[in-house]
Amino acid sequence: MTPLEKKATTSLALIFALRMFGMFSILPVLAIYARDLPGGGSDFLIGVALGIDGLAQAILQIPFGLLSDHIGRKPVIYMGLALFAIGSFIAAGGHDIYIIILGRLIQGTGAVASSIIALIADLTREENRAKGMATIGLSIGATFAISMVAGPTLGHLIGVPGIFALTGVLAIAAMAVTRFVVPNPVVSRVHADAETVPGQIFSILKNLELQRLNFGIFTLHAAMRGLFVVIPLVLVEVGGLPVAQHWKVYLPVMVISFFAVIPAIIIAEKYGKMKPVFCGAVALLATASLLMAVFIGNFAGVVITLFLFFLAFNLLEATLPSLISKIAPAGSKGTAIGVYNTFQFLGLFLGGAFGGFLAQHVSRSAVFVFATGLGLVWLLLALSMTPPPQVRTLMRHVVGDLDEARAKRLSAALAAVDGVTEAMVIADEGVAYLKVRMSGWDEAGANRLLQA
Repeated sequence: MTPLEKKATTSLALIFALRMFGMFSILPVLAIYARDLPGGGSDFLIGVALGIDGLAQAILQIPFGLLSDHIGRKPVIYMGLALFAIGSFIAAGGHDIYIIILGRLIQGTGAVASSIIALIADLTREENRAKGMATIGLSIGATFAISMVAGPTLGHLIGVPGIFALTGVLAIAAMAVTRFVVPNPVVSRVHADAETVPGQIFSILKNLELQRLNFGIFTLHAAMRGLFVVIPLVLVEVGGLPVAQHWKVYLPVMVISFFAVIPAIIIAEKYGKMKPVFCGAVALLATASLLMAVFIGNFAGVVITLFLFFLAFNLLEATLPSLISKIAPAGSKGTAIGVYNTFQFLGLFLGGAFGGFLAQHVSRSAVFVFATGLGLVWLLLALSMTPPPQVRTLMRHVVGDLDEARAKRLSAALAAVDGVTEAMVIADEGVAYLKVRMSGWDEAGANRLLQA
């Protein structure tokens, strides 16, 4: 990476981290805090408060990304972060559950993720873009783990209103990073590997293999958000653990589960065992959810099953994007990820709202029975999926003038190169999108075509 690419990647990863820290750190403490507010005795309303941001993000994340194609990346990022900060300060000043819900809803309208990803694509060359995306993914994963540990401690030190206020301050800091640190792109254009292309959405929705993965990410985040409707209360009531000490549970669970998934990821990717590893993780998610329902009155059982849940969660969070990349047609990865993210956010909303409804009107165990049911359906879909191809996606710049006619000829020529399974050249971008075997493909032959 060039110095500019490194600066762009690290600064945009920081923006993600500043925003996501506020979103994540509230999860382990909101359900307990909200119970003492007017209207907070309703588990359903608590669940809505936990999940409502997902609904707003599901609705707006693709439109915000498309808007950034027209008015620029940074203006959309400023607008989104400002909305996020406003929602945070509204929630900080909320004296009943309804104001908390309003604040969380407005937080969700600050759906800047797609615009940030598009800006990374503007600021990195094709051959380095995957590194930039990977850095973003690492920043999100690390922020989630840190937030789970820090949230209960912050709740004790500054209270939940203080966490919301801190979240607003961090959003303002992210605006400053955008203004003074993130480079301005020389050229801003649509990138099919990183952005949603409206004309591709229908074909992506028709792809049954991708729909299996969309249902999967929906299930995964519905189960996770439903968990936080119940687990903080269980740690207090069953374990007798004050909120300020919940980090003693979350820290070992997060750290051990994070490192424990690394061997499984290596086996899946390096040795071509993606489907069995993936199906095993889905089975573990369903099993952990069922065990949580069984052991909900036993503190040790809850802690052990919480570890199993996040072991499956972390493994699936790592493998699902890889599967999207392998299965999505060449040149359509950005659209596939955009649709995938929409299902993820819908899962957050349903998991919170329906989880709260079940906790209030049926039982707390019913939240995990519901998650188990979703997990079993997902397992059936995963077992019946076509084994993903052992390929990786590459982007290469095309040298020279490129019109539609040359793009079609070059696509056909690249597709005929040994080891290339798919090829699409997009004239407007001047980029070739290739899917190639994990090893043994004719890279030199492809480069000769690209530079001719």
